[in-house]
Amino acid sequence: MNQLEKPETPYHFIIGIDLGTTNSAVAYVRLTQGGLPSEDRTVRFMKIPQLVAAGEIDRRPVLPSFLYIPGSYDLPPESMALPWDPERKDVVGEFAREQGALVPGRLVSSAKSWLAHGGVDRTSPILPWGEASVEKKISPVEASARYLLHMRESWNYSIAKGREEYALENQLVVITVPASFDEVARELTVSAARQAGIGRFVLLEEPLAAFYAWISRHESDWQSSMKAGQIILVCDVGGGTTDFTIVAVREGEMGLRFDRLAVGDHLILGGDNMDHALGRFLEKRLMGQPGKLDTRRWRQLSHQCRKAKEVLLNDQARERSLDITIMGSGGKLIGSTLKTTVTRDEVRELVMDGFFPMVSIDEVPQGERRRGLTEWGLPYAQDPAVTRHMSDFWKRFHDLLQKETGRDGPVPDYLLFNGGALGPAPIRKRLREVVKGWFQDIAGPDWAPKALDNPHPELAVAIGAAYYGLVRAGEGIRIGAGSPRSYYVEVVAGDKKSREDSRAAVCLVPRGSEEGFETQLLNPAFEVLANQPVSFQLFSSSTRLGDRLGDVVELNEEEISIIPPIRTVLRYGKKAGAVSLPVQLAVRLTEVGTLEVWCESRQTPHRWRLQFDVRQEVDSSPASDLPGETLEQAVVEKARDKIRSALGGGTPGARVPPESITKDLEEILDTRKEKWSIPLARKLADALLDSQEGRKFSQQHEERWFNLLGFCLRPGFGDPADEWRMNEVWKIYLRGMQWPNRVSCRVEFWIFLRRVAGGLTAGRQLQIYREVSPALQTPGTKKSSGRIALPSRLNRQEETEIWMALANCERLSVEDKISLGRLLLQKMRKSARPQEYWALSRFGTRVPLYGPLNRVIPGQEASSWIRTLFSLHLPPKEAVGQALVQLARLTGDRERDVPEEDRQKVASFIENLQRFTHLQQILMNREPVLTQQEKEWMFGEALPSGLVLSE
Repeated sequence: MNQLEKPETPYHFIIGIDLGTTNSAVAYVRLTQGGLPSEDRTVRFMKIPQLVAAGEIDRRPVLPSFLYIPGSYDLPPESMALPWDPERKDVVGEFAREQGALVPGRLVSSAKSWLAHGGVDRTSPILPWGEASVEKKISPVEASARYLLHMRESWNYSIAKGREEYALENQLVVITVPASFDEVARELTVSAARQAGIGRFVLLEEPLAAFYAWISRHESDWQSSMKAGQIILVCDVGGGTTDFTIVAVREGEMGLRFDRLAVGDHLILGGDNMDHALGRFLEKRLMGQPGKLDTRRWRQLSHQCRKAKEVLLNDQARERSLDITIMGSGGKLIGSTLKTTVTRDEVRELVMDGFFPMVSIDEVPQGERRRGLTEWGLPYAQDPAVTRHMSDFWKRFHDLLQKETGRDGPVPDYLLFNGGALGPAPIRKRLREVVKGWFQDIAGPDWAPKALDNPHPELAVAIGAAYYGLVRAGEGIRIGAGSPRSYYVEVVAGDKKSREDSRAAVCLVPRGSEEGFETQLLNPAFEVLANQPVSFQLFSSSTRLGDRLGDVVELNEEEISIIPPIRTVLRYGKKAGAVSLPVQLAVRLTEVGTLEVWCESRQTPHRWRLQFDVRQEVDSSPASDLPGETLEQAVVEKARDKIRSALGGGTPGARVPPESITKDLEEILDTRKEKWSIPLARKLADALLDSQEGRKFSQQHEERWFNLLGFCLRPGFGDPADEWRMNEVWKIYLRGMQWPNRVSCRVEFWIFLRRVAGGLTAGRQLQIYREVSPALQTPGTKKSSGRIALPSRLNRQEETEIWMALANCERLSVEDKISLGRLLLQKMRKSARPQEYWALSRFGTRVPLYGPLNRVIPGQEASSWIRTLFSLHLPPKEAVGQALVQLARLTGDRERDVPEEDRQKVASFIENLQRFTHLQQILMNREPVLTQQEKEWMFGEALPSGLVLSE
């Protein structure tokens, strides 16, 4: 697209916004009165008015991306006043950063990194992370919106000055995002911009923006210095993310042109990691080992390390060292103050050796298939070495570069460095030396990559974004930047089976598709079920070549990135049940920079927009992760008929006794129930849901019905239609039991709830907690459990099952989990069952089975539980050891981790247990991914072991 969109009134400016992790910036180009580029195409940057101290406004080239949420008596109200809003209740920018260094628990930082964190609900108020004392937290989306809002308001105050036609929201705005942002992170950025009142904008990838900034300075001379086939490697290391992009020089019809060929994967790796690494280095000096400082003082240290890094790595700085002071608190303010000194040599050695080491081209990132260490809740890259990630990136695209450039041994002829972390000259020099060492055998001993100039790295992305707006108007030099990824939707290909290590999918968007690409996928033909929940699992790949629109392909896990699924209900007809519907898919790469997917009926005008699930939690695995169905349909139907005859309707004389139903099903299916796959189990569950009336026949019918239905629906998620099934489950809960006065029937009901709890929403889990928890209070008091009448003194087995059901409600709030855990601990002082140790470990687990990380109780609370348990003279049993391990296991997230002395005490306890080696590995391993064995222990029993293509 080479034309500006035509608004109702002409644009007066093109505005580029760099929404950065650490700093944000604004640049702009003035247009003519007719909304066209003027002869003077100079890109200027705006000095952003902001609070730089209490009650003091000044203009700065950048807006630090920090938000400070003051307490009730933290700052005088007038100290936060802005010229355009004297009633502002929070602080954005430089003063927020400085005040946050003093009171770090109220500072929101790294919001952009949180936008890409799939382990939390990014639309929920979770920031500042782990700070219970902040009365009103905000979401990562809202924090990003606040930075954008400040830039919009400051533009309107200082440049528009009351002229509506000059207001930022009435201009063409280009907002930058990391090239590696997935579709959900892009959608969330779009949402933040709209919340900030910015209605017309497009997204641009940051490395491309940095390169556009270089082009803006070399429009007239770049063709004389470059030639076709040459390659530019853009290395962008900012405050929170690392991005790599490859641009090639190619021969075009009008002379040389640029094409973007490749982008790297998302890496949460940048200046923040360096601050934390320096902090751990100094923490060890101060405390004897890392991990000893409490959260408040660790935050103080991290912010001072950021300052020290920026000062001591500055090429023009005169300081050779800086003092670091960490204040105590309360009455020990002076006595507990910690002091040390950090030198320039120490900072340089730590940063150069830890983040930019000399590596060979053959080295790969350490633990590259694992999720990385965490600090303040963020999953940072496992290997901090930027140079190893750069080597891995280059090797992955080596074959593509050979094909696209025609060079047998492609090398990066030019390097463009961008981002605050690459500001110091020694770091840029090191990167050139590393790349030079990779290719000297190919290019010769005198060869070295040339570094392209970047005089204002803190402003380059904003400047390039504004220049890109000119390119959209048909001016300047355009980079050919079709989609660097191909997109796919997973399918079950009829009777065809995918290899165990691959996934069958249809190509929706071929690699290289241009912005504005829109098409209908007429072949292959699809069928979906309307009027019940369905799930569309999408993938992207930046490395696969040659896949065309509509191709059915086998994707290896190593070559794809999984996009959170699209879950929806395709409504069709009035009050219609599930209907198999022939459909086709339609896709569009929007000019905003996001992917839209539509499902269209082939028989009617019905058309449904498929929205990405931005709340998806990382452990809620889609059904496609699991083995598909292999049994003949006739056998499955025979099993379903057996369920109906035993637990459904019919005359009393024709009914099958319910006691033998499970054994009968195992014989029909020739498979033990523990081996039933999710697709098979769900088909049986649907037959059970159709047979609800059978619960009325007898107590035994209802007991067996609850037992088998819970088993077939466990763990409550994993199949596209589970959302619909969980709605049916909720109706069952609201109606209650048929035989509520029988203890054995109530026990089966609680087991049923435990098994399906993972599929219940947070609101439904909360309702169960509120209705059931009174039944767990002091014995002898009146019981009230909502829909089930309980005796004044609970049966021990029933009480245990209630605890276990609540323990599997991982979406309960932190406060509710703490309340339940403390109550259970109090009960366990007298006696404790293995199941109660299990339940306590689920309330206090460091790594949830399916719930979001923002619902994990703080490490300080878990520590108090561990110490209480040890005061009870624990029996040396496996169940106790496993529970202690779940409470104490290392995560690397300071908010979740318990003190090291607690972990060591747990390590000593499990030494004499049979599974000591396995338990110790879990306890001391920072890797947050749960093994299947751990998942089954946490769930309480074994877990079950795959859009269908039309024939």
